[in-house]
Amino acid sequence: MRGAFILLAALALPACGLQPMYAGGTNAGIAQGLGAIDVPAIPGRGGWLIRNALTDRFGIAGDATPAYRLDVRLDDALEALGVLNDDTISRERRILRARYQLVDLATGEILLDATAGSDAGIDVVSSEYATIAAEQRALENLAQEVADRMTTTIALALREQARKPSAE
Repeated sequence: MRGAFILLAALALPACGLQPMYAGGTNAGIAQGLGAIDVPAIPGRGGWLIRNALTDRFGIAGDATPAYRLDVRLDDALEALGVLNDDTISRERRILRARYQLVDLATGEILLDATAGSDAGIDVVSSEYATIAAEQRALENLAQEVADRMTTTIALALREQARKPSAE
């Protein structure tokens, strides 16, 4: 019974239309498109972290001539979540949001206008050093997560762009 189910699932999978996004490795169209994205400097420590994470993810195809520009604006906020009876903060939330646009350098057309974000909870402890270290670590983790979300959305947009028939 179990073998029949696996066989049926294996036969049905190609019919669902799913395709690996990065099939072909660094020679794939998506990888080439990601490698051709220029990411200008983004202000702030969070911007520096996001830009580095993005260039790491986009650089999978090596150095390519930029065909796209990714404009990113960040909103990095730290807010008090838990307040004790004596008005001291016991918990914080760090929120990192990115609004970004993928611009085709040849035409100036905005191919993608989207947002990505994430947040993390931080315990506020009696040691100020430990709290600051936790806030910084949260920013580093959030930058990685937001960069992952942005990369996935951009890769999907590039795939859709490649599927469009060219206007000739």
